[in-house]
Amino acid sequence: MASSSYLQFKGQPRLPKFAIPRRYDIRLKPDLVACTFSGAVAVSVDVVSPTKFIVLNAADLPIDSDSVSFKPDSNSSQELRAVGVGLIEEDEILVLEFGDEIPTGAGVLRIAFRGTLNDNMKGFYRSVYEINGEKKNMAVTQFESADARRCFPCWDEPAAKATFKITLDVPSDLIALSNMPIAEEKQQGDIKAVYFEESPIMSTYLVAVVVGLFDYVESHTSDGIYSQVGKANQGKFALDVAVKTLEIYRKYFAVPYSLPKLDMIAIPDFAAGAMENYGLVTYRDVALLYDEQHSAAANKQRVTIVVAHELAHQWFGNLVAMEWWTHLWLNEGFATWVSYLATDDIFPEWKIWTQFLDQTTEGLRLDGLAESHPIEVDINHVTEIDEIFDDISYMKGASVIRMLQSYLGAEPFQRALASYIKKYASSNAKTEDLWAVLEEESGEPVTKLMNSWTKQKGYPVVSVKFKEQKLEFEQSHFLSRGSAGDGEWIVPITLCYGSYDVCQRFLLQTKCATLDIKESAWIKLNVDQTGFYRVDYDDKLAANLRHAIQSNLLSATDRFGVLDDSFALCMAGQQPLTSLLTLMSAFKEELEYTNLSNLVTISSKVGRIVADAAPELIGYVNRFFINLFLYPIEKLGWEPRLGESHLNAMLREELLNGLVQLGHDSTVNEAIRRFEAFLDDRSTPLLLPDIRKASYVAVMRRVTKSNRAGYEALLRVYRETDLSQEKTRILSSLGSSRDPDIILEVRSQDAIFGLAVSREGRETAWTWLKDNWDYISKTWGSGYLLPHFVSSTISQFSSYERAKEAEEFFATRMKPSIARTLKQSLERIDINAKWVHSVQKDERLAKVNTQHIQKSAYRSDQAGKELPWTKSQTPMKVGNIEDQSNCIIYASDTNAELKSYRNELPPKFSTQRGTRNTIYGFTSSPPVPIPPTQHVDSYNR
Repeated sequence: MASSSYLQFKGQPRLPKFAIPRRYDIRLKPDLVACTFSGAVAVSVDVVSPTKFIVLNAADLPIDSDSVSFKPDSNSSQELRAVGVGLIEEDEILVLEFGDEIPTGAGVLRIAFRGTLNDNMKGFYRSVYEINGEKKNMAVTQFESADARRCFPCWDEPAAKATFKITLDVPSDLIALSNMPIAEEKQQGDIKAVYFEESPIMSTYLVAVVVGLFDYVESHTSDGIYSQVGKANQGKFALDVAVKTLEIYRKYFAVPYSLPKLDMIAIPDFAAGAMENYGLVTYRDVALLYDEQHSAAANKQRVTIVVAHELAHQWFGNLVAMEWWTHLWLNEGFATWVSYLATDDIFPEWKIWTQFLDQTTEGLRLDGLAESHPIEVDINHVTEIDEIFDDISYMKGASVIRMLQSYLGAEPFQRALASYIKKYASSNAKTEDLWAVLEEESGEPVTKLMNSWTKQKGYPVVSVKFKEQKLEFEQSHFLSRGSAGDGEWIVPITLCYGSYDVCQRFLLQTKCATLDIKESAWIKLNVDQTGFYRVDYDDKLAANLRHAIQSNLLSATDRFGVLDDSFALCMAGQQPLTSLLTLMSAFKEELEYTNLSNLVTISSKVGRIVADAAPELIGYVNRFFINLFLYPIEKLGWEPRLGESHLNAMLREELLNGLVQLGHDSTVNEAIRRFEAFLDDRSTPLLLPDIRKASYVAVMRRVTKSNRAGYEALLRVYRETDLSQEKTRILSSLGSSRDPDIILEVRSQDAIFGLAVSREGRETAWTWLKDNWDYISKTWGSGYLLPHFVSSTISQFSSYERAKEAEEFFATRMKPSIARTLKQSLERIDINAKWVHSVQKDERLAKVNTQHIQKSAYRSDQAGKELPWTKSQTPMKVGNIEDQSNCIIYASDTNAELKSYRNELPPKFSTQRGTRNTIYGFTSSPPVPIPPTQHVDSYNR
């Protein structure tokens, strides 16, 4: 209990600067059976002003009051004893009061304490693993953002850098790891004292300790990977990536890795994906371990990027640390961006910079909310920190860095970064420090340019019109809810017209601008999508781009940008859904992984909205999407080809999963057939890792209350496997069922995957969240996972009534750690509700209204082979099709269904190779599907 004299320190965003820590000598003794620990810390501090108080951080640590003392270096015989020890729990600060004033100068503060190895995956906690069927505990630390205080009393702020000398008392048969190499071990019966070398100066959140029983693989560069016993081979791929990445960063930053060793360890229970502790990087199993036989191509890519991300932190974040959490993006944005740079260097065939557009899109979607936040966000309390570990700090941060690199040029940018690292090594930096170095090195107005991107939330949509040999540009603050905000940016505009050989660039520094230009076949802004903004083209420019996409004149990145901007504008009600569908049909022969992956994502989101807005149309919309995906999947097939590319392996997974989610019967049936073969033989080549997720989803789609056989079979696979990636695949598939009774006890870290539910399951998920909120809130309290429970559960709704219900539910259950996420989730519901209303007003969806059909009809067999038309199979039309255009006809090639058409198609239709068992009729303009009421072969989701 804090006395009244301590209240002067309550509610402050930062610790007072009475004393500055210089060195910690920490001794910890974990009890892995009782799940407790005891400890003592001696902190060498500089007292900078006379004081009777020392204020530092502590949480969930009973303090031995009699142990608290301070001994000034200036008088070795004087030892000041604390007369008061108070904990202000809501601020997680420990106030130590001394009877006499502490003089300025150096001294040593000593404190003894106890704690619990908690189950909350933060601070000093326990994780559970198995050896030969026996469950055992390991002790693990996770201190970012502000949980070192749960292991030992400390100045738990990034700027309070110090050195650390750590000693662990652990059972003799266990392995003890920390940031530095072991200096000495002393045996004391069944306990050994492990003394680690003293670290260089670093922030408290980077201190790490792990105690347990592990297997180990290592490389000659003093890198090592620890895993659970029996999984050492699964660490070899990550080890190889780490060795190559360290060399890449050494050259890029022109500064070598600064510690004598680097260990990476897989932890069974881990809240984040990974944590960049200096010299001892901790990972969730799925982010570090890779099994050649049972991991998918996507798992391999994830391991590469995550390892590259965490090792980037050894420079950006560890060697040069942010001054305060306001500048978190300096850590996370740069680590995200440079992880793609390293991955591209190691695996150039992955086309990872094209895939980076997924990161940019995630940043754009979150930053399109009115409830977004600037990259640099003021943090006024420790409870606010975890919420900014989001797509703004990571994805937007990385994207604006890429935009700046593109503007300055790759070489000047690299030179400036190397100068920045050298200047601020072993120190702290703010965002403006980085801009100053970049500006000095490049001679460009970096500070002025980038302040408009980091100090205000949001981003612009640049509207462009072609008029009288001029391009007219106008920027406005884009918001997904449809209305415009009041932001204004300095926008690096790039454009090309008619050819990538004809390009221009300039800075749009005002709201409007014009550019003299000759008319060309097409004009594309934001070349290669390096800019963090959206583009809204006038109708003519949009039509020209659509034609350029159909003619394969645009790069994969630019095709992605045109589609994603159109999707965003449609969601915001600034473009009708029929326009988006028309554009999507231009991708009917798309084979690029990143674009097809985005099409699958968009189809899922559009499908949910159409199902809410016009359920009678969902069959025809789903059929439209199915036919987009049948062409590329027929090219790929179910079986991998010898020497198949990494991207094709990932694409097969995306397409099959998309078709299963859309309910394509033949895909679902084949997926289930392969799953049944897998149940009989776990090593069958019929169900390789890259297609397992699709099969698991297909199984769950057929599960009902009366037929749970598939569900029970999946649970058996889940319980039998010890591969975390396989468990995640299964767990993330369970929500595909419509069965509200599916319950599975899973690891706490994985609970969030179970919330990835189908549209039909969202009510069940919401009811479950309400019924279990007290337990969820208590179990996950604060940290990374709790906000995800909120957003994953309620963001999928699309009615104002549900938004009001959610707001009322959380009104009496609000926690600071979910405040921002809740506002964002409620805004997403509002956006969805407006989108539903917009779709309901789009008359073209239910009424095709044009003039000519010009292009073609075609049919094929199950293998995609072209078949000739017979008289009985002559394709027929629906209604007065000759008076309609801009449409598409779907039909089975069976005689019975074809007879349901009343009249034959015009003779100008030619026969071309098409997708399986499907007849197409469309105009020279990209098609929009006809409504299911006129549809022979519609599917209801």
